[in-house]
Amino acid sequence: MNEGHMHPISSLIREANRIFFDMGFAFAEGPLLETEWYNFDALNVPKDHPARDMQDTFFIKDAAGSVLRTHTSPVQVRYMEAQMKKGVMPPYRIIVPGRAFRNEATDMTHEAQFFQIEGLAVGEDITMAHLKGTLARFFKDLFKGASVEIRFRPSFFPFTEPSVEVDMRLVGDNVPLKLRDKWIEMMGAGMVHPNVLRNAGIDAEKYRGFAFGMGLDRLAMLRWGIDDVRLMHSADLRFINQF
Repeated sequence: MNEGHMHPISSLIREANRIFFDMGFAFAEGPLLETEWYNFDALNVPKDHPARDMQDTFFIKDAAGSVLRTHTSPVQVRYMEAQMKKGVMPPYRIIVPGRAFRNEATDMTHEAQFFQIEGLAVGEDITMAHLKGTLARFFKDLFKGASVEIRFRPSFFPFTEPSVEVDMRLVGDNVPLKLRDKWIEMMGAGMVHPNVLRNAGIDAEKYRGFAFGMGLDRLAMLRWGIDDVRLMHSADLRFINQF
C-alpha cells in the first residue's frame, strides 16, 4: 500500500502549533459560520466599514445575522469571553489556525477560501516589543538556518491600536535565492483595541494585549516555493504527493 502524504497546510499548522506551544501559547478554535457580532461588532468594526460589503463577505441568506467568517479573529473574543465566564483572568496566550472565507476573485495569489493563523496575548504588561520578539522567534524556528529580521510599518485595523503591517527578511546561505535579503509583507498586527477587550468583558484599564493574523497559504507558498495558491485547494494528488 502506498503511504499518504501530508498536505502542506496541515504540515504548516502542526509546525506552527509546536513553535507557539513552546512559547506558552494554547490552541483555540471557533465556528466557521459566525455571527456578525463576533465577526465584526465585537472586533470594533463599524457598521459602515467596507469589509461588510457583499463583495467581501459571504452573508448567509437563510440565517439572518450570520456570515462565513472572514478571518479567525472572532475566536479572540470568544476565547476571552469564555475564560471570563469561568472566572479565569488574564494572562492569556492563544493561537487560532483555521479556515476563513472572502467573496473575491480567484487568481494565483487569492482564493475565496484560505487558511489563517491568529495569535493573541493578553496581560498586564504586554508591549509591542513582546509582539516583535514573538514573531521573530516564530519565523526563525520556521525557516531554520536563516537569520530573521522583522520590521513594523504603521497601518490601520479596527481591532488594533496602534496597528502595523509586519515585514520579514531572511538572511543566510540556506535561504532560497528568491527570498534572500528581500523584505516580504507577512501579516497585520498590533495592540488589541481597548474596545475589543471591553466587548469580551476584560478591564481595558488593567489589561492590554497584542494580536496578529497571517495567511497560512501565503506562508506555505514562501516556505516551499509554490507558485499558485489554487494548487493547495485542488485535491490534485500530483501536487500533494510532492510533500
